[in-house]
Amino acid sequence: MQKTVGNAHSLFRTIGYAEGISLLLLLGIAMPLKYLAGFPLAVKYTGWAHGLLFVAYLALALWVKEQENWPFKYLIYAFLAAFFPFGTFLFDKWLKKQGKA
Repeated sequence: MQKTVGNAHSLFRTIGYAEGISLLLLLGIAMPLKYLAGFPLAVKYTGWAHGLLFVAYLALALWVKEQENWPFKYLIYAFLAAFFPFGTFLFDKWLKKQGKA
């Protein structure tokens, strides 16, 4: 059981960082390319990748919540973090302070 929890945390952190980076790429690079350089494919592909990572992040948050028996508010925090630039990074740091990561 402990190995599963460790794997869940590791995968959750990895996907959290990837999701956070994809959001920053989408907002900071792909959207300016679309609106300032007339290159809409940047948003299409970056948005698609970000969407997959977003869903994976939320699914993993639910899995880790069940594995670790997190309070429901942790799941809400993870959900909210996915919507803000740097949110997943800050949530990961907060989890470490709580001793949950």
